[in-house]
Amino acid sequence: MSTERSTRTAGSSTTARVGTTARTSLTQRLSTIPGVQGALERTRAQRLATARVLRWVGALGWVTVAAGAVAWAVGRRLGWVELVVVGAVLVAIFLAALAFTLGRQPYAVSLRLSESRVVVGERAMAGVVVRNTAAHPVLPARIEMPVGQAEVSFALPGLPRGGEHEELFAIPTARRAVIAVGPVRSVRGDPLGLVRRSMTWTDVEELYVHPRTVRLASTAAGFLHDLEGATTRDITSSDLAFHALREYIPGDDRRHVHWRSTARTGKLMVRQFEETRRSHVVVALSRNEVDYYDEDELEIAVSSAGSLGLQALEEEKDLTVLTSHEVLPALSRRQLLDNLTRLQTGTGPVGVVTMARTIARDVEHASMAILVCGSTVTPRDLRAAGAVLPVGVRALAIRVDRDAEAGLSTVGVVTVLTVNQLDELPRTLRKAMR
Repeated sequence: MSTERSTRTAGSSTTARVGTTARTSLTQRLSTIPGVQGALERTRAQRLATARVLRWVGALGWVTVAAGAVAWAVGRRLGWVELVVVGAVLVAIFLAALAFTLGRQPYAVSLRLSESRVVVGERAMAGVVVRNTAAHPVLPARIEMPVGQAEVSFALPGLPRGGEHEELFAIPTARRAVIAVGPVRSVRGDPLGLVRRSMTWTDVEELYVHPRTVRLASTAAGFLHDLEGATTRDITSSDLAFHALREYIPGDDRRHVHWRSTARTGKLMVRQFEETRRSHVVVALSRNEVDYYDEDELEIAVSSAGSLGLQALEEEKDLTVLTSHEVLPALSRRQLLDNLTRLQTGTGPVGVVTMARTIARDVEHASMAILVCGSTVTPRDLRAAGAVLPVGVRALAIRVDRDAEAGLSTVGVVTVLTVNQLDELPRTLRKAMR
């Protein structure tokens, strides 16, 4: 029986393939007949146009035309004139609604943002300009566009030939975010909402709402001053602090040959130097949602990390910015703030201790590690994080707690700065310098 079923299935598949091949072959042969090719193309175009028009009809439109058709058919069958009239009226209403959407939409539409990047709370404006490109006036329509999670719409009046209409609107910037603005769509439809035709005219524009930051020029500079230029025990072949002489090894820079010692010993001697430290600041921001009491704590933490990173960039320090889950490129002010703007919280076991291990494993020659976290991170966690950092790395923690007094404490090797708002960060850093 299984063999018979397989045979029947194979036979059905073969028959289907033969039928499809036959239809394709017939179409190809017909297309070679003069005039048939054009007819086939017109038929295909009509089908596409019909499908496009059917997509304009909304649920209420389908209900209206279906109710009209049923009422007309039942009225004719039962001889009920009133029901026939109701059906005819419903169908007429649908056809009239469809007429509102027919025809071209001859627009040239542009979307402009006043600024592509603003700071939280700053004013951000966008403008839409619609121009009639037809040689005749056009009927009124509506313009719609998504702005973040919201939808903006406004009435577009009828435009004369070459007429133009501009609409300005404000974009909310109360929270850090990347806001997608657009695309702009023109919408034509009937007053009853039976039929709706929309066309997309622009691409999506992105508005970056950067976190607020504060200047730390008088504080962070003092924190890093004693690290810059300090010599280490690492020996290098090229630096400023002379250490000793040694015999020449192939590949050494001949500019560091000490000729007087070479003449005295008869062997080629070169200078060795102690490597001079250059400040390398690591800002590690926890984005684990369990490390924060609420979103406000997270926003203060992001702003604090941004402030520290911008100060390091301004002073041309080496900078590494990382989070619980990735390293953020921070080669410029704009790149740093853009990446912090995109930042969202995550879940998982990655906390301050894991970030400290990442610094110890992946960041070479770090001179200062700054851990930024929320109020739910305990002193025990910070002590454990400081214990895994490399010896010689100055450990600092910015702990955001909106219900605590701003202040300074020490947990193990970690200097902990508690801040309850961003404006407290410079003052608390200044205290830590004393």
